Amino acid sequence: MPFIPLTDVKLQQNLLPGFDVRFVHSENMTFAFWNIKAGSLLPEHAHPHEQVANVLEGEFELTIDGQTQRVTPGTVAIIPGNAIHSGRAITDCRVVDVFHPVREDYRN
Repeated sequence: MPFIPLTDVKLQQNLLPGFDVRFVHSENMTFAFWNIKAGSLLPEHAHPHEQVANVLEGEFELTIDGQTQRVTPGTVAIIPGNAIHSGRAITDCRVVDVFHPVREDYRN
């Protein structure tokens, strides 16, 4: 299916407190379309997947391997596989994450 309306993708609410998401999977990647409430915390974690994070709206404080930056629209964060990372929504945010390879743990 080459075209997928996001409104047709199941919304998963509160996967983490304050984080709602829609997942789309291609053959080799997972795309996560997040709506995040201000003040919500992303606990410190790591995974083998390479991740690219793009803030579409809002401001998100992201720490990758001990380096912290406030990420806003126009900045992309590259998170290598197995890098320890965490974060906090400064404002309400819309974020798109892309993972390679596919996040099997995020499949429905």
